[in-house]
Amino acid sequence: MIRPSQLRALHRPRVEGDRELEILDATLEVLAESGYDRLTMDAVATRARVSKATLYRRWRSKANLVIDALLAHKEPSAPADTGSLRGDLLGTFCGMGGLTDARQMAVLGSVVTALTRDADFAEAFRRDFIGPKSAIAVAIFERARARGEIRPDADLDVIVPALPGIVLHQIFLYGESPTTDLIARIVDQVVLPAVGVGTTNSASSKTEPKD
Repeated sequence: MIRPSQLRALHRPRVEGDRELEILDATLEVLAESGYDRLTMDAVATRARVSKATLYRRWRSKANLVIDALLAHKEPSAPADTGSLRGDLLGTFCGMGGLTDARQMAVLGSVVTALTRDADFAEAFRRDFIGPKSAIAVAIFERARARGEIRPDADLDVIVPALPGIVLHQIFLYGESPTTDLIARIVDQVVLPAVGVGTTNSASSKTEPKD
C-alpha cells in the first residue's frame, strides 16, 4: 500500500530538460551580478521564477547548484588544433569560453573568495571546472612537444599556468580588459620564449673559439 508521503513524492514536480537549463542560467546570472558569497537560493528562485522548495528538491546546497550551473555552460572540452603552439593557444584561450569571454571572467571573479571559505565548493570547483581546462592546456603543450616544437626539458608545471595566471592578474588586479591582443602579447613575449619557440638552441649558437 502506498503511503500518503510516497504518493506526494510520486507527484513531486521534477526539474529537468529546458527548465533545468533555465534555472542554471539564472544561477550564473545571479552569480555574475552578486558573487558566490551573496548568492542565495531565494535570489535564484526569484530570477528563475520557481519556488525555493523546487530548488532544494534538486540541489541540496547552493554549492551543488553553482557547480552544476558552471558545468552545464562549460564550453566543449577540446583544444584547438592548428598545427602550431601559438595558434593552438590563441584558438583555445580567445573567444567564447576562453580568457576573453567576459561572462566567464565575471563568473570566475565571483567565486574567487569562495575558494578560500568553502572547502567543499573549492574542491568541486577545482576538480570539475578548473581540472578539465588545465588538462586541455597540458594537452596543447604536450602536442607541441611531440612535434618537436618546444624544448624537451621545458617545465610544463610552471609554464602551462603562466598564460591564464598573467591574464587573471591583469584583469582582477589591474583592471585591464581581457582582449585577444593581450593574450597574443603574453603568448609571444612570455610563453613562447619560455619553451624555446623562435629561439636558437644555446649550445648550437655558441661560436667556436678561433685558433
